[in-house]
Amino acid sequence: MPSLAALPDVDDHDAVLAWVATHLGHLALEGPDGVRAGGHTGGQAAADAALATLDVTGYARSRSTVLPEHRRGASRMSPYVRHGLVTLPDLWDAVAAAPTSDRNRYRDELMWQEFARHLYARTPSALAEPLRFEPPRPPAPAAGWGEEMACTSWLRGELEGEGWLVNQTRMWWASHWTVRHGRSWREGEDDFFRHLLDGSRAANRLGWQWTVGAGTGKPYGFSRWQVENRAPQLCRSCPLREACPIQGWPDATPGPRTSPPPATGHEPGAGPESPVRRGEPETVWLTAESLGDADPALAAHPDLPVVFVLDEPLLRSLRLSGKRLVFLVECLADLAGRREVDVRLGRPVDELAGRPLAVTFAPVPGFVRRAASLDVAHLLPWPWLVRPADQRLTSFSAWRKGVRR
Repeated sequence: MPSLAALPDVDDHDAVLAWVATHLGHLALEGPDGVRAGGHTGGQAAADAALATLDVTGYARSRSTVLPEHRRGASRMSPYVRHGLVTLPDLWDAVAAAPTSDRNRYRDELMWQEFARHLYARTPSALAEPLRFEPPRPPAPAAGWGEEMACTSWLRGELEGEGWLVNQTRMWWASHWTVRHGRSWREGEDDFFRHLLDGSRAANRLGWQWTVGAGTGKPYGFSRWQVENRAPQLCRSCPLREACPIQGWPDATPGPRTSPPPATGHEPGAGPESPVRRGEPETVWLTAESLGDADPALAAHPDLPVVFVLDEPLLRSLRLSGKRLVFLVECLADLAGRREVDVRLGRPVDELAGRPLAVTFAPVPGFVRRAASLDVAHLLPWPWLVRPADQRLTSFSAWRKGVRR
């Protein structure tokens, strides 16, 4: 398929929306007429600005604050991390001078993200199934979803409008969905994935499994207490404040222990420790995992053109919200101001066939499957915060104790 039209100027917001609506609107959840931006601007310039102003002072105390927004301690860096505009090692170093308790707590969250990537790289299929316990099944799922509750109504508006949620409200929704109502956690995770600008199968699935108790055997119970503690104005404004459907803890017991799914032999693993050179590349292949200027393949080949393939069959099946597609195109448009970027729509193995490629390894199964069918002339290592070794991945705390960082 020929290249798509030239990318718009990243600073021309209307042009970016029009480009996405024209070329990708048929793949968006909302259709061409519903394409909108989320609460983050994509691109290296936006990521650099966010990193330059990052201040985690008070993070340990305020990371779980939901409202008011100006008191939130969450850094909002996750969409940039998700697409490799800022790496976990970048963030680790950026908070080196922060107060000790805040630095340690923030770095623990970075380690949680790394643990999710390790788990996904070793057994991606396992994250699609309960890791250690079946999800809880309430003896009698709560009647009524509680559409009129201010907390869940506001949360849904944030998810669908901004495409970003603080971790606390992600836990609220997952618990409300599965622990209280007995709905499939996989369907809930898919719903998050469609909307979240930082949506990744690794972090998203692990977060849902931890919340509903599939990873720990201890389901997280969402109730009015959390809302009053983290966002009291929601309870005060709620039309159901005198008849709250979530007044008490959900009535759900942990599910039985399961056996983790076995490895299939198709896991991406850690990738190479050092560059693997098999030929002379003619093009840098960028993936959605690594769109930053510091992408190792980009940095190693500053004079080569760049190609990015929007996987049309995959996008058609995912039906991502338009705001995720806008963020992605903003990243590419920003890069196009410095490099020659060829954007294509189709199957990556078809669009990239016959080109000797330089690419950075990505610890996701889709990359491994595609790379096996392509001419990868120069494979660059993934920038791990902690390179995967033989640590047990049965629990985050056990893994964390065995990691030196």
